[in-house]
Amino acid sequence: MTAKRKVKYEWDAERIKALRQYMGMTQQELSEELGTRQQTVSEWETGKYRPRGGMSRLLTLVAERAGFIYEAGQTESTTPEKSSSEQDANQDKDWAAWQR
Repeated sequence: MTAKRKVKYEWDAERIKALRQYMGMTQQELSEELGTRQQTVSEWETGKYRPRGGMSRLLTLVAERAGFIYEAGQTESTTPEKSSSEQDANQDKDWAAWQR
């Protein structure tokens, strides 16, 4: 039995950029984590293309692991503010778990 996703993300340019910024990553860093080219991330963020299929699902998994919550018109997560050292520690833990 598989668990259903809590949030269904529609990955448009604004959401992809918001996720990347929330995670404190450059386009290059995000592209390396996703296994794609920096140019692809740039094209997503400018709205030239949208992620499809497996890449869309991968972005959703990354967003869920990072605790990213996004609503239209919002550029930051709705989670409570944390110090940058707390955010760094949490992101390190999230990415360590993600990479297993």
